[in-house]
Order: sequence, then structure tokens, then C-alpha cells
Amino acid sequence: MGTLIGHVAPGFGFLFIGLWHLFNHIKLHALNPKSYISSPWFPTSKSKYFELFLIIAGSIASISMELFIGPSRHHPLDPDGTIPSNHLHNFEHSLISMTLLVYAAFAIILDNIHTEARNTLTNLLASIAFAQQLFIFHVHSSDHIGPEGQYHMLLQLLIIVSLLTTLMGISMPRSFLVSFVRSLSIFFQGLWFMLMGFMLWTPSLIPKGCFMNFEEGHNVVRCNDNEALNRAKSLVNIQFSLFFILVTIFGMSLYLILIQFYGGNGIMVHYFSLVNDNEEEFLVQDKSSEDVESQNRSI
Repeated sequence: MGTLIGHVAPGFGFLFIGLWHLFNHIKLHALNPKSYISSPWFPTSKSKYFELFLIIAGSIASISMELFIGPSRHHPLDPDGTIPSNHLHNFEHSLISMTLLVYAAFAIILDNIHTEARNTLTNLLASIAFAQQLFIFHVHSSDHIGPEGQYHMLLQLLIIVSLLTTLMGISMPRSFLVSFVRSLSIFFQGLWFMLMGFMLWTPSLIPKGCFMNFEEGHNVVRCNDNEALNRAKSLVNIQFSLFFILVTIFGMSLYLILIQFYGGNGIMVHYFSLVNDNEEEFLVQDKSSEDVESQNRSI
């Protein structure tokens, strides 16, 4: 991270996983509304573990970029074996990727040993990954006073939603709403990462009164005075609110489209009476009499 591609690439990964989960949870609930059970990950027609392999590959690529490819010496440590100050954020970002790697690897292992607790434990691992992500962004070595800090603060709100809904999914695996909100929050995380990358590392998109300054090995957006800083933070809040609305519209629209497509395939079943009016009236009266007698006996 710390660059445009460093935010857009992982953002695309979160966006894809969130969209993939959103699609599959809606489809699964539409096909099995009464027997719906949430799944922590979903197979594809080509590969059962494609989603998990994608997370593993993305995590390895992120770790390699942060610790070996990105640094000028292609080594994360100083000659004396210590971590240089300008590489602290590289280690922090790589720890998030390491936790995601652990989640995906153990998800595959748990699925192969066919333990009954595999979904519960997989959700626990996902919760740990979100908790690690929240912790890193909360105690990030970069300061939290500039526009980037505002982006990170709002990102933490999305991570909290992902964390809480994943924990809730352990005890409420049949709740479609929990799965829906979790998937939408992961999708929103991806969008927010990508927006952050473009807004903070595209010179033409930097807020008025702010500028890009090279600090500790990467560019940081700074503002000339408090007025410019407050304006920049307000713009970030407006962006978040706008995306909040757009993501809500997208999520509900996707639900309505998929529920029409998979919810009974659009087949309407019409029921017709097989008795004439007089027989139907007699049956209704007879049923009413039976109900009354049943209630009297219970009293």
C-alpha cells in the first residue's frame, strides 16, 4: 500500500470477493429460502477452491510487494537487522495479508478433513482476519491527521461491520440478513480502497489547498492550513456518504434482480377450487364447528 496500485489492487480483490459472496448468498437464499444456511466461501464450476486460491495468491503477492519488491534494497531490513522507520507501514500491511493467507489456507484444510465444525472455525478465522485488519488500521504508523487518516477512519467503520457480521454468522448461520450485510460491507471495503488510491495518489484529484509531499519513502497528502484540512476531511465524509447510498442501491437492486431470476424461476402457481359454492360453504361451516368444539375441549 502507500501507492495508487497498492490500494487499487487489494481493493479490487475485496470488491470481487464481496460481489461473489453477495451473488451467491442471494442465489442460495432464493433457491432455498426455508433451508438456507450461510457458507463462509463458495466454490466455482471450474474449481472448488478458486476463491480461496485467489485469496492465497493475492496475499502472497501483497507480502512480496510490501517486503521485497517495493523496498529500494528489495529487503525489508536494514544491514544491522533492524526494521527501518520508513518500512514500518510495509510490515503492518503485510501482516494483514499474512492473516488472510492463514484464513484461506486453513479453510481449505478444514474442508478436506470434513469436520462438522469447519464452517464455524472458518468463520472464526475470517473474524480474526478482520480483527487484525481493524487493529492495524487503528494503530497505523502513519499519522491520522490528514485526509488519508480520514479515509482510514471511515474504512475502520466498514471493517467493524464485516467483523461483527462474521462473528454473528457463527451463531446465526441461517440468517440471510447477516450474510447479506457482511457481503455488502466487504464489497464496500473494496470500493473504498480503490477510491482512496485514486483520490490520494492522483495529483489532479487532490483537494484544493492540499499537496502531495514525499515522506518516509512514500507520498502523503498534506494541507496548507486548518481550513484546507477541514475542507478535505469534509469532502472525504461526503464521498463516504455518497458511496453509502450507491452501495445500498446496488445491493438492493441486485437482490431484486436475482430473486426474480432464481426465486421459483418466475413461475406463478394458481389454485382453483375443486368444489362448488354450496359444498365449499358446508365445508367451511363444518371446519368452524370442529374448531369451536376443539377450543371448548381445551377449555
